[in-house]
Amino acid sequence: MTTVMCFGTFDLLHLGHLDYFRQAKKDGDKLVVVIARDSTKENEKKVPVFDEHERQELVQALELVDEAILGHTGNHLKIIEERKPDVLCLGYDHPISEKELAERLLKLHLYPKIVRARAYKQHNHKSTTMKEKIMQSQ
Repeated sequence: MTTVMCFGTFDLLHLGHLDYFRQAKKDGDKLVVVIARDSTKENEKKVPVFDEHERQELVQALELVDEAILGHTGNHLKIIEERKPDVLCLGYDHPISEKELAERLLKLHLYPKIVRARAYKQHNHKSTTMKEKIMQSQ
Protein backbone atom coordinates (compact mmCIF):
# COMPACT_ATOMS: atom_id res chain seq x y z
CA MET A 1 0.00 0.00 0.00
CA THR A 2 1.37 3.40 -1.01
CA THR A 3 0.83 6.14 1.57
CA VAL A 4 0.68 9.78 0.50
CA MET A 5 1.04 12.58 3.03
CA CYS A 6 0.01 16.16 2.45
CA PHE A 7 0.09 19.20 4.69
CA GLY A 8 -1.82 22.40 5.38
CA THR A 9 -3.93 24.53 7.65
CA PHE A 10 -7.22 23.77 5.87
CA ASP A 11 -9.10 26.63 7.50
CA LEU A 12 -12.33 27.42 5.65
CA LEU A 13 -12.38 24.28 3.51
CA HIS A 14 -12.98 25.01 -0.17
CA LEU A 15 -12.72 23.44 -3.62
CA GLY A 16 -9.00 24.19 -3.82
CA HIS A 17 -8.44 21.95 -0.81
CA LEU A 18 -10.53 19.17 -2.36
CA ASP A 19 -8.54 19.45 -5.58
CA TYR A 20 -5.29 19.23 -3.58
CA PHE A 21 -6.52 16.07 -1.85
CA ARG A 22 -7.59 14.55 -5.19
CA GLN A 23 -4.19 15.27 -6.72
CA ALA A 24 -2.42 13.78 -3.70
CA LYS A 25 -4.61 10.67 -3.64
CA LYS A 26 -3.70 9.91 -7.28
CA ASP A 27 -0.16 9.13 -6.13
CA GLY A 28 -1.15 6.38 -3.71
CA ASP A 29 -3.72 4.23 -1.95
CA LYS A 30 -3.88 5.91 1.44
CA LEU A 31 -4.07 9.67 2.00
CA VAL A 32 -2.85 11.05 5.32
CA VAL A 33 -3.48 14.77 5.79
CA VAL A 34 -1.37 16.62 8.35
CA ILE A 35 -3.19 19.57 9.92
CA ALA A 36 -1.08 22.56 11.02
CA ARG A 37 -1.19 23.18 14.76
CA ASP A 38 -2.75 26.35 16.14
CA SER A 39 0.52 27.29 17.85
CA THR A 40 2.38 27.00 14.54
CA LYS A 41 -0.07 29.32 12.81
CA GLU A 42 -0.01 31.77 15.72
CA ASN A 43 3.80 31.91 15.46
CA GLU A 44 3.31 32.84 11.80
CA LYS A 45 0.78 35.49 12.91
CA LYS A 46 -2.00 33.68 11.01
CA VAL A 47 -4.74 32.78 13.48
CA PRO A 48 -7.19 30.27 11.93
CA VAL A 49 -10.96 30.75 12.15
CA PHE A 50 -11.39 27.13 13.27
CA ASP A 51 -9.16 25.55 15.89
CA GLU A 52 -6.91 22.59 15.06
CA HIS A 53 -9.37 19.97 16.33
CA GLU A 54 -12.26 21.42 14.34
CA ARG A 55 -10.13 21.55 11.20
CA GLN A 56 -9.00 17.97 11.80
CA GLU A 57 -12.60 16.80 12.20
CA LEU A 58 -13.71 18.61 9.04
CA VAL A 59 -10.88 17.15 6.96
CA GLN A 60 -11.37 13.66 8.41
CA ALA A 61 -15.03 13.77 7.36
CA LEU A 62 -14.04 13.91 3.69
CA GLU A 63 -14.27 10.63 1.78
CA LEU A 64 -10.97 11.29 0.00
CA VAL A 65 -9.06 11.44 3.28
CA ASP A 66 -8.11 8.19 4.98
CA GLU A 67 -6.60 9.84 8.03
CA ALA A 68 -6.35 13.44 9.27
CA ILE A 69 -3.72 13.98 11.96
CA LEU A 70 -2.30 16.95 13.80
CA GLY A 71 1.28 17.89 13.01
CA HIS A 72 3.97 18.47 15.59
CA THR A 73 4.90 21.84 16.98
CA GLY A 74 8.45 22.94 16.34
CA ASN A 75 9.87 20.00 14.36
CA HIS A 76 7.78 19.76 11.20
CA LEU A 77 9.74 16.75 9.93
CA LYS A 78 8.97 14.64 12.99
CA ILE A 79 5.60 13.48 11.62
CA ILE A 80 7.34 12.33 8.42
CA GLU A 81 9.94 10.46 10.50
CA GLU A 82 7.18 8.75 12.51
CA ARG A 83 4.87 7.83 9.64
CA LYS A 84 7.42 7.27 6.85
CA PRO A 85 5.05 7.94 3.95
CA ASP A 86 5.98 6.81 0.45
CA VAL A 87 4.97 10.11 -1.15
CA LEU A 88 4.87 13.70 0.09
CA CYS A 89 2.53 16.01 -1.79
CA LEU A 90 3.22 19.70 -1.23
CA GLY A 91 0.62 22.34 -1.93
CA TYR A 92 1.34 24.72 -4.79
CA ASP A 93 2.00 27.51 -2.27
CA HIS A 94 3.97 25.50 0.30
CA PRO A 95 7.05 27.60 1.12
CA ILE A 96 9.69 24.84 1.02
CA SER A 97 11.11 23.65 -2.30
CA GLU A 98 11.08 20.01 -3.22
CA LYS A 99 14.89 20.06 -3.39
CA GLU A 100 15.29 21.60 0.07
CA LEU A 101 12.84 19.13 1.61
CA ALA A 102 14.60 16.19 -0.06
CA GLU A 103 17.94 17.39 1.32
CA ARG A 104 16.55 17.69 4.85
CA LEU A 105 14.97 14.24 4.64
CA LEU A 106 18.16 12.72 3.24
CA LYS A 107 19.92 13.67 6.49
CA LEU A 108 17.25 11.64 8.31
CA HIS A 109 17.68 8.69 5.91
CA LEU A 110 14.16 9.20 4.52
CA TYR A 111 13.59 8.95 0.77
CA PRO A 112 9.93 9.56 -0.10
CA LYS A 113 8.91 10.69 -3.54
CA ILE A 114 8.14 14.43 -3.37
CA VAL A 115 5.55 16.01 -5.66
CA ARG A 116 3.96 19.45 -5.79
CA ALA A 117 0.26 19.91 -6.50
CA ARG A 118 -0.81 22.44 -9.09
CA ALA A 119 -2.93 25.45 -8.14
CA TYR A 120 -6.71 25.31 -8.46
CA LYS A 121 -8.08 28.73 -9.43
CA GLN A 122 -5.80 30.20 -6.80
CA HIS A 123 -7.27 33.70 -6.89
CA ASN A 124 -10.77 32.46 -6.05
CA HIS A 125 -10.00 29.44 -3.90
CA LYS A 126 -7.49 30.45 -1.27
CA SER A 127 -8.49 30.70 2.39
CA THR A 128 -6.70 34.03 2.84
CA THR A 129 -8.58 35.54 -0.11
CA MET A 130 -11.87 34.15 1.17
CA LYS A 131 -11.29 35.67 4.63
CA GLU A 132 -10.53 39.04 3.03
CA LYS A 133 -13.76 38.90 1.01
CA ILE A 134 -15.75 38.04 4.12
CA MET A 135 -14.24 40.98 6.01
CA GLN A 136 -14.96 43.36 3.11
CA SER A 137 -18.59 42.27 2.92
CA GLN A 138 -19.29 43.28 6.51
